Amino acid sequence: MKSFKELGINSILENKLKERSIENPTAIQNLVIPNLLARKNIIFRSATGTGKTFAYLLPSLQLLSEENVNYQQGPVLLIIAPTFELCSQIKIEVDFLTKTHKQGLTSVQLVGSIKIDKQIETLRKNKPAIVIGNPGRVLSLAKMGKLKLNNLHFLILDEADRLTVQECIEETTELLELIGRFNQRTQLKQNSICFAACSATVSKKTGMQLGPLFKNAEIIESDDHEILTEYIEHWAIFSEKRRKDQTLRSLLSALNNAAGKKSPVKALVFTSRNDDALFILSHLLHHQTAAEGLFSKVSKKPISITARKEALDSFRNGNVNVLVSTDLAARGLDIPDITHVIALDVPSDSEFYIHRCGRTGRAGKKGIMVTIGDETQMRLLAAMEKKLKIKIYPKELHYGKITAPLPIEDDE
Repeated sequence: MKSFKELGINSILENKLKERSIENPTAIQNLVIPNLLARKNIIFRSATGTGKTFAYLLPSLQLLSEENVNYQQGPVLLIIAPTFELCSQIKIEVDFLTKTHKQGLTSVQLVGSIKIDKQIETLRKNKPAIVIGNPGRVLSLAKMGKLKLNNLHFLILDEADRLTVQECIEETTELLELIGRFNQRTQLKQNSICFAACSATVSKKTGMQLGPLFKNAEIIESDDHEILTEYIEHWAIFSEKRRKDQTLRSLLSALNNAAGKKSPVKALVFTSRNDDALFILSHLLHHQTAAEGLFSKVSKKPISITARKEALDSFRNGNVNVLVSTDLAARGLDIPDITHVIALDVPSDSEFYIHRCGRTGRAGKKGIMVTIGDETQMRLLAAMEKKLKIKIYPKELHYGKITAPLPIEDDE
């Protein structure tokens, strides 16, 4: 493992990292930073919480500073992410790293849940060097001629696997094709765009769907099995489907009793469906369990950005210690000190299990992944255990305590 200085990161960015008490690069940062500093196109995979955002921001921002780029002709760095929350978190990190930048690099967030007129006015007045946004909104503004994409030096796709699922692939593909056409026109006059894509899980299909811009990209993967096995403990609790809400409430009570006031439990509760998430949240609130909800839609109506931000802030600041969410809504969330992730179903794809686990056990801290399921789901979980090569411990709830089940004795 090398230091940031040995990787080629300058002292200005090193000092910014020290403000966050970040002294040494993570494994994925050691692999990615030198490649991006050499302007190589890459697709990289690493578990959630391993520093992927800084892995691409540090080298791209440093090169933009060294090359003294002119962003009056349009943004020089474009970062695409699937959700409002992830875009917001990326912008926070961009603003943190560029706060003392000598060129005064400005950034803007372009997401579909904000009125487009306001975004057009922001682009006209501020002329941002860095754009962070969803593929649909960025594409719309580019096609309207309000966002120029012919001056890009870097293009980053964060949570690339989510950007290539059925709901997003059409907009992502069209945006990449548009950028590719601009790139072909300008690469004879200047360096071509440097591309990078990352996620906690990147399949071969994802790489293929990213199209010609990534056809020569190098694949970089970090060995994350240690995180799944050493930093996260996995539990399974049996519950009939009709009693899962009660089992969840009993589990939260038992966890809080065991932790005491000095070590409050901070739990992220997952379920796949929006209507199930709403039911669980309503049940917890009805029984005076302080909780917030984070779903993409409820009753077919989008939740306002204000409501989503308030829910996240309340959970992040500790005003409530339980957040109920769906997989998509929680993508890319970086909330420190989550002690437990509790899943009320078993995903069919192991990648979803990995993404769920990644909300805890971050930055060297340990966490617990709990799955509550019925007989069918326990069988699916057993298959997941074998596939991921992890150990899942069965647990039971008895008289307000969490215990291991007694071994079954064979009849002689």
